[in-house]
Amino acid sequence: MKKSLKGLVVAAASVISTGAIAATNMENPLYMPQNREVYLKTAVATMYKTVEGTKATEAKGTSGQTEFPVWRFFGDIGYGITDRLDVHGHFGYTRDSEINRKGMHRGRIGLMYRALTEKDPFVLDLYGDAYLSGITPMKGTYTPKGFDFDNYSNGRWGAIVGTRFGKTLGDFTLAGHVEYLQTFGNHNNKIAIDPTNAFAPLFPSEISVDLKSTHETVAGFDAMYQMNSKWSLGAGFEYIEHYDNGVKGIHTQMPDFAGDLAPVQAYKKAQQQSVIDLLLAETADMDDGWDEYVIKTSVTYQMTDDIHFTGFFEYTLDDAHAKSQNATDCKMELGVRMAARF
Repeated sequence: MKKSLKGLVVAAASVISTGAIAATNMENPLYMPQNREVYLKTAVATMYKTVEGTKATEAKGTSGQTEFPVWRFFGDIGYGITDRLDVHGHFGYTRDSEINRKGMHRGRIGLMYRALTEKDPFVLDLYGDAYLSGITPMKGTYTPKGFDFDNYSNGRWGAIVGTRFGKTLGDFTLAGHVEYLQTFGNHNNKIAIDPTNAFAPLFPSEISVDLKSTHETVAGFDAMYQMNSKWSLGAGFEYIEHYDNGVKGIHTQMPDFAGDLAPVQAYKKAQQQSVIDLLLAETADMDDGWDEYVIKTSVTYQMTDDIHFTGFFEYTLDDAHAKSQNATDCKMELGVRMAARF
């Protein structure tokens, strides 16, 4: 009887201990820093892509091409204002030498509040972030084959609202998340006019356009299994819907050809306006959105209570609109991440 009771106590202590480890694992999808606790995460990854055929990629002649290596860098930081409120930031930078495209692909900073805690039937977090793509302008080149991105910023500021919810039971955690991004239209972009365009003499060498507001929705789930005090496994799925971009007008002051004779000036202005009308008709709805379906796996080694190393792999399926430049037949990302807290 004593042996049985002792075994039961040891088993219960083991479950409680493992559950505590799972809850404090920084890769736990429900992890939140405690009061005055700071955490940092930094990651580097490489991506392999093959381009799917759309009207945009076919016009550029990139359909079927391989992009590798695409280097990706990530940084996350958070601070526990209280046990139930944190301030956080998430950042990312991509460099794709194959297509000479680089820049910040992720930037946000905000607050998260734990509305329901582990003592409740499930954990519920509410968060709101400022979307920081407006830090850098969208850059691209308008070529005879259409628009070609030069960086990863869309040049827009915006706001994100979301929720995270789930439960940790012993050594297993399951969590879901849903969020919505609303961007604000502006003219924070720099579009170079390729001089080989027939209309180039009618335009400045660089223009800015007034972009419409746009939005994005995200939904997914993540799971983690704490195998023991040192190792854990993670898996997840995420759906991301990127909506179409749209142009409202040309923001840049166009040349008025004031130095030309009146008939020549009138002719050039008419030609210029016809090109502008055509460009706006083509870009009012750019039909460039795409949907992503991301499958995620990871393995984490907890070297100490406060230093964790994670290897992660993501495979992305997508469904792109007709003029999207982001369509892929295959997209895989492999990387490593280090997390520390103080």
